[in-house]
Amino acid sequence: MSKKIAVLPGDGIGPEVTTQAVRVLEAIRSDFEFETALVGGAAYDDSGHPLPASTLDLCRASDAVLFGAVGGPKYDKIQPPEMRPEVGALLPLRSELNLYANVRPAKTMKALLSSSPLRGDRGRMDLVVMRELTGGIYFARPRERRDNGNTAVDTCIYRRHEVVRIAEHAFAIARQRRREIVSVDKANVLETSRLWREVVTEMAQSNPDVKVTHMLVDNCAMQLVRDPGQFDVILTENMFGDILSDEASMITGSLGLLPSASLSDPKDGTVFGLYEPIHGSAPDIAGLNKANPIAAILSAAMLLRYSFNDTENAERIEAAVESVLEDGLRTADIAGTETSPITTVEMGDAILSALK
Repeated sequence: MSKKIAVLPGDGIGPEVTTQAVRVLEAIRSDFEFETALVGGAAYDDSGHPLPASTLDLCRASDAVLFGAVGGPKYDKIQPPEMRPEVGALLPLRSELNLYANVRPAKTMKALLSSSPLRGDRGRMDLVVMRELTGGIYFARPRERRDNGNTAVDTCIYRRHEVVRIAEHAFAIARQRRREIVSVDKANVLETSRLWREVVTEMAQSNPDVKVTHMLVDNCAMQLVRDPGQFDVILTENMFGDILSDEASMITGSLGLLPSASLSDPKDGTVFGLYEPIHGSAPDIAGLNKANPIAAILSAAMLLRYSFNDTENAERIEAAVESVLEDGLRTADIAGTETSPITTVEMGDAILSALK
């Protein structure tokens, strides 16, 4: 029986990098059925809404979603703001599909160690940020202006069950790695963080095979720069995870290298998920065949691992990427001054060749 994958290329370089990810999935498995739909600015231009009902219906009818990128300067002034691609497409997708667990691995590849802003062995890192994705300050109400626009209000809410379910994902992933979790909060100031720490502490007692420690978010941000290699799994809330995962990504040397997965509830050993590179739509290079497709291709590997329990083929893709980089092939974002960059399509071709 074929498996259905919804492909949402989006805007900017999204279609270019997503095309390469689909090529890799087609080469590695023959049982996938791909269906493409509009999202983000492309959908807004077509229908007046960044997330058409037909796109959401396709996602619900699929086994996984492969996502590109959305947004760009063209859409920054759309009113109301809820119709802008980043707000009107990504946030509703996460809430409507119950994608509450954001998995963001950040690994310094051996061939690109010199690209890290942390020189030498200080740049060595292999961690996962487990970010709660549908709670916290990004989703809570009220969110409003008061006092004739001179006062702005955002609220942050977390419920016990929201902390429990994201922590359960973190424990599961830690068991596949080095069995260490650092839970990050701001418990010295925020009541939501005190609840977070209380729940994670209780769960640690029931999961003694995984080492759990706590760290304040400001200290974690500092420690990522001082010694990123100390971290295995970082478990944290929505806004902290947004910031820390971007910080970790820059230590690897390029946003164009890093994938992500947004997951729902586990079922029968697999989960429904949306898989996307963490970089943006990069409209300045859209259509120029210059974008780095590696993050999208590694997102496809995560799709295999989590939604189809296909670790073998996920590892094949990851090994092919490493092999191509070891051979010295580089797109413009990681080429430096001494290497001639290759195109988006040429990088896809090279990874396909390494797979074979």
